[in-house]
Amino acid sequence: MNWLSGLAAMEALEGASFDAALVARMEARSAAVAARPLRFSSPTFKEYQTDELSGCGKNSFPAFSITAGECALNCDHCQKKILEPMIPATKPEMLDQKVRDLILLQGLRGFLLSGGSNRHNVINYDRFYPIIEGLKRDFPHLQIAIHTALCDEAAAKRMESAGVDSAMMDVIGAEETIRDVYHLDRPVADFEAALAALCATGMAVVPHIVLGLHYGRMVGEANAFDIVARHAIDSLVLVVVMPFYSKPGTFVIPDVHEIGSMFLQSRLRMPDKKVLLGCARPAGMHKRITDAYAVMAGLDGVAFPAEGAVAVAALTGRQYDQEHSCCSIKTGLGEGREKALCAA
Repeated sequence: MNWLSGLAAMEALEGASFDAALVARMEARSAAVAARPLRFSSPTFKEYQTDELSGCGKNSFPAFSITAGECALNCDHCQKKILEPMIPATKPEMLDQKVRDLILLQGLRGFLLSGGSNRHNVINYDRFYPIIEGLKRDFPHLQIAIHTALCDEAAAKRMESAGVDSAMMDVIGAEETIRDVYHLDRPVADFEAALAALCATGMAVVPHIVLGLHYGRMVGEANAFDIVARHAIDSLVLVVVMPFYSKPGTFVIPDVHEIGSMFLQSRLRMPDKKVLLGCARPAGMHKRITDAYAVMAGLDGVAFPAEGAVAVAALTGRQYDQEHSCCSIKTGLGEGREKALCAA
């Protein structure tokens, strides 16, 4: 059975339409795809359940925002709504107490530190670094990830010195997107400079690329792939713009087959780097098709996989495991140990 016929036989993908030529291009690489282990991530900052996989009742990897729901940029694609599910930690002592409580009560294994940017796309974490240092000293097992926004070499070194394990930033490949969507007067070169500064540290560097960021159209994605490919990153996370965060009428939902093509392009452009599908993408059947393309393209991980993703993994011969942490951090736990932790 070829992949297209296999997809048509899946109950979870009933009614789904796939680009036959694109699926054939992916299947032509079936040996390389099957050889890549697949990680399904279900971080604990939101509830998750499908017929194939389940989430974790423990709050083992939450996200904190140092600005609560505030962001000076108020980018068109986000409208600050991405910050809403995060736990507010606007003062260093709030972060310290909440993390220590979660370690004691829910077996917290790590967290994501984030926040809204200022008008220059900078997030000032400096007053939180002594807290991170203390937490890492008292709990060496903690894995700490941070959304860096734009930063220079000195700021990157301060993150590293504090004990941050993983650094994440958006890479944008088109200046019109930076200007129009981010409301930011900075060139593409500043994003590559920030990525280079982070890669000069010992942190795991995990850039993100938002597919369809320019109002649902692909504008700078190919250039962003080229930028990322030039640097010694740990992994690349792809997400898909979600128009329901934006003002009505400003964004279109990106074409799902074009998204699949972007997955394959990224895989071919960076064959030796880990490429992951992150949390954000449109819901419903669009997500089911998106996730199927991600598995068939050979992406290395999928966060909050849709119904059918496990079946597509079986169709393509891919072995998978599940972890209840941010897709940008590898905790080293396999599926069995994850289930044991969640049941504890």
